[in-house]
Amino acid sequence: MGCIVIGIEFFARNAEDLEHEIAKLGVVLGLDWADVPALRSLAREALDGGAGHVQDLVRSPDPSRHAKGELFAIAVMMLRVLEESAEEGIPAHGGPCWKAFGKALYQEWAARTGAGGVGNPG
Repeated sequence: MGCIVIGIEFFARNAEDLEHEIAKLGVVLGLDWADVPALRSLAREALDGGAGHVQDLVRSPDPSRHAKGELFAIAVMMLRVLEESAEEGIPAHGGPCWKAFGKALYQEWAARTGAGGVGNPG
């Protein structure tokens, strides 16, 4: 039972730390987490760009471009934490900022792939 508690704490802490970083980057980028069209546009860029685009953004001296690259990289990290927690059967979730951006990412991915409802990866 102790390992399960440690696992829950591990995944919860990682998700919480990543949520905190996402929120900070949202401030730098001036994001309104309720602005669905803006989040969808950002999600489109994240999905279109790939790793090379993220690296270019992170290396940019422009604070806004750099923050956008960090947001995209942290989104990948959050997806991995949530995937690993699910594989271990340990519930974990992001906070409101991640949920807003994650939803936009999912909607953009679903629009591209023709995926149906939640939980249907296509």
